[in-house]
Amino acid sequence: MSASQTSDVPTLLVKIFGKDRPGITAGLFDTLAAFSVDVVDIEQVVTRGRIVLCALVTEPTASTEGELRATVHSWAESLKLQAEIISGTGDNRPRGVGRSHVTVLGHPLTAENTAAIAATITATGGNIDRIFRLAKYPVTAVEIAVSGTETEPLRTALATEAAEIGVDVAVVSAGLHRRAQRLVVMDVDSTLIQDEVIELFAAHAGCEDQVAEITAAAMRGELDFEQSLHARVALLEGLDESVVDKVRAEVRLTPGARTLIRTLKRLGYQVGVVSGGFTQVTDELQVRLGLDFASANTLEVVDGKLTGRVTGEIVDRAGKARLLRRFAAEAGVPLAQTVAIGDGANDLDMLNAAGLGVAFNAKPVVRRAADTAVNVPFLDTVLYLLGITREEVEAADTAVVG
Repeated sequence: MSASQTSDVPTLLVKIFGKDRPGITAGLFDTLAAFSVDVVDIEQVVTRGRIVLCALVTEPTASTEGELRATVHSWAESLKLQAEIISGTGDNRPRGVGRSHVTVLGHPLTAENTAAIAATITATGGNIDRIFRLAKYPVTAVEIAVSGTETEPLRTALATEAAEIGVDVAVVSAGLHRRAQRLVVMDVDSTLIQDEVIELFAAHAGCEDQVAEITAAAMRGELDFEQSLHARVALLEGLDESVVDKVRAEVRLTPGARTLIRTLKRLGYQVGVVSGGFTQVTDELQVRLGLDFASANTLEVVDGKLTGRVTGEIVDRAGKARLLRRFAAEAGVPLAQTVAIGDGANDLDMLNAAGLGVAFNAKPVVRRAADTAVNVPFLDTVLYLLGITREEVEAADTAVVG
């Protein structure tokens, strides 16, 4: 029976609640089956071992409705459950135009924060249709289905509220394309890894302070990325090539990086990295992590020594966006179905070009410009923004181990 066919049909809302156990859902519908009713809608939630099961069914004949009510109550009592049956007409009211998925990450997620998010959704004209938990660790993550308001104004309002109350909120348009995002490209320094690779090299060359000064000048806008790259790399001139292995050993992956990449790969995503750092490190990361794409600058080496120069195409802010497009073309993935993750200003073009741009523990200017921001130190929380639950991650891990 279609929605239009049930709009004026008398219906019964059957609510069952109590201690959860196997067989409750089957038992309820076995009980209802004796009265030849049609199922219009079902919702079931289990929280801390307590079940709430709602079944919306067509009303039986007038002569059997009393018997149905008595039978359902008797069945519920036999299982020490409570039952409530409410008469009415039709189904849920149609959902409003404009549908979005709102993901909220809290560490912890407080009642006060949740109230603020819900109030903001209401203030934009949105209606909360459904809420469910995606993860309980390393952060609490919930997804809220919202209708009745367009995605962009909802995202703007929630971004402002989230910044004030200290939670992370992502808002994406609902639709099939959400699960179809099949390419994720991320920055390396301070995103995939915890380190800045140029600083690791500088430590071996004894020029950390000079590199830091140039970096600060670039951040003040006195140098562009390419100028600062050449100036910093010049300080590495004469460094023995053997330092590359030492730097590789010093690189620390961001917590959750392996889980993120492993899960994405098992779900059929392609994963790549783009870096203003160096291929001497990213090539090794590509092999170690099984990445599909990797691109970075290359330190020139002559006679076993770093020359203080880089070779090939410079990977800067514009270059990262260009590489995202190139990777998407090679992967056969529309740009609208890509995800980009980064933390710095030189990631902005890439974040804006992607279907979903994620600012990861980023500077304020990047957080404001990106589609969403994650401010907890766990890279795998990005999975929740894609609607992937912690249980799905663990199930995939168990399947491989088993």
